[in-house]
Amino acid sequence: MTDHNDAQPSLRMRVMLGNGAYVGPGRADLLQGIAETGSIAAAGRRMNMSYRRAWLLIDALHQEFGAPMVTTAIGGKRGGGAQLTELGQAVLQMYRQIVARCESATAGEMRALAALRRNPP
Repeated sequence: MTDHNDAQPSLRMRVMLGNGAYVGPGRADLLQGIAETGSIAAAGRRMNMSYRRAWLLIDALHQEFGAPMVTTAIGGKRGGGAQLTELGQAVLQMYRQIVARCESATAGEMRALAALRRNPP
């Protein structure tokens, strides 16, 4: 996940896919958190988000892409868990690549824009 309060300019991109479907930084960070923690709840907590809100975002992605991005295992003695499907991994990777390419392509303009600020905090 990216810290957007650092000194370097950055982009926050939302890729609109039509009919209300999109992938943006919040959804990507949630998918990344699930991949790293193996848990929807833990990924949500990282983002100061309730489990319900995290699950609703995942469910929206499932609906918008027409297939699961996350699979879950019911809890029990060892606890439950969640992991990204191949589709979830592909969407996350592609989104991150799009952002990286756009940041690279616009790095000079972003630095120039940031230099125009008269009273940076």
